[in-house]
Amino acid sequence: MNTPEQSFTRSSSGIPGLDSLLEGGFVDGRLYLVLGVPGTGKTLLGTEFLCEGLSAGETVLFIHGEESADDLRANAAELGIDIRGANFLDVGPESDFFKRAQSYDVVDPQDIEDGNLIAEVRDAIEELDPDRVLIDPITQFQYLEPSEYQFRKRIISFARYLKNRGTTVLATKTPHAQMDMQLRSLSDGVIVLEYEDEKEGRRVHVPKHRGVGQRDGRHGLEIRGGGLQVYPALQPERHARTFEPDRFMSDISELDSLLGGGLERGTVTIISGPSGVGKTTTATEFLATAAANGERALTYLFEESLETFTYRSEAFGHPITRLREEGSLLVNEIDSLTQSPEEFADRVVTEVQDNAVELVVIDGIEGYKTAIKGAGEAVELRRRLHALTQHLVDMNVSVILIDQRTTVTGLPEATSEHVSYIADNIVFQNYIELEGELQRIAGVLKKRVGGFETVPRRYTITADGLQIGEPVTGIHGVLNGVPERTSETTDRSR
Repeated sequence: MNTPEQSFTRSSSGIPGLDSLLEGGFVDGRLYLVLGVPGTGKTLLGTEFLCEGLSAGETVLFIHGEESADDLRANAAELGIDIRGANFLDVGPESDFFKRAQSYDVVDPQDIEDGNLIAEVRDAIEELDPDRVLIDPITQFQYLEPSEYQFRKRIISFARYLKNRGTTVLATKTPHAQMDMQLRSLSDGVIVLEYEDEKEGRRVHVPKHRGVGQRDGRHGLEIRGGGLQVYPALQPERHARTFEPDRFMSDISELDSLLGGGLERGTVTIISGPSGVGKTTTATEFLATAAANGERALTYLFEESLETFTYRSEAFGHPITRLREEGSLLVNEIDSLTQSPEEFADRVVTEVQDNAVELVVIDGIEGYKTAIKGAGEAVELRRRLHALTQHLVDMNVSVILIDQRTTVTGLPEATSEHVSYIADNIVFQNYIELEGELQRIAGVLKKRVGGFETVPRRYTITADGLQIGEPVTGIHGVLNGVPERTSETTDRSR
């Protein structure tokens, strides 16, 4: 026996990501309200809704009141959206209205009394029998009524009239607290578009989808050359998978020994340390080695240009250019404030799937927080990073996150953004000052699978790259930033 939800017939909005938020698209014969301040993309969403109907061979009607039909067609065409086959009904005032002595809102009172405009809308619907109707904006009908009570009655009767005909209606509106509550209650679904500033970016959420449900939360929204694009936030789900203890290894045996043999596949590693200590250099050892071994590797650069990364890495002997040309290494430089966190996550997952990537490096967390639009506060940042890394781990992909701490010496906390719970492995790199000499050390704080060395190692960065020494002995206080020798014995690692 079918449930009521299963009996619903769905139609695509024309925007795949929005269909996902609506749990499959619009339900035929229902009324949907799109709310948003000017410039958020309400009309654009509506034109894509109509264009999708035209592509499916449906009859569509565009009821408009603020822009002419020619302007609406031209604006849509600029974004590659063809609505020339749509029927248009202009309910706005004629151009000669400005010349009149009276000062009415939209139409002459006599028009209201006679109901000419309402009759015109009804006649158009009766004649066309449209499958989809866009009302942009719905407040044009409000101006025809003497009170909000009458407007509510009009919308209820209009919605029932169209529903009985099986017509799906999309209505746009600029937010207004009192009127919004009435229209929200009347609508079968509500879509809210937001735009605060360039840093926050565009957002979309669906607070209501009657009888069907929706993806909750705020999601990524962009206006691109092809129209609106919606990027639902990742909702990773744990999948049953067999854990295979294969490892990614670097080209440095001492570094692999420090990690108990390397980094296990399908795990998340955070490499944490202050600026200039060699975090990216360390991550590149795994990245380049994996690519050289024929395993697809992918890195995203938030804090360094592609040219600088390539030059520095090749100076250390890693053939970045050749590996990229062969296709085993993908390197992407991320421009500041060009993507929402949802769009970035969608890009990562798509590139991983399309290229069969096995290792992903994100360089780094601080750059992500600064460069990604709408990354928000630290708590939201951790949630989004966790969702992305968990999704990749569920795909059996290994992830390395580079984390910059502000403290130069000592280790007051494992990571800078309290993201340690995300990691299966935490590698720390730090400076120590010992007897007037500034030295670098590396160690492992956490490794969820397998063992690791509990004693840090000194290392240097030379013209040949990373050079890892023997474990540090005869010294204590390394993690609190005040190392002292425990004996007069000469440290063999010096």
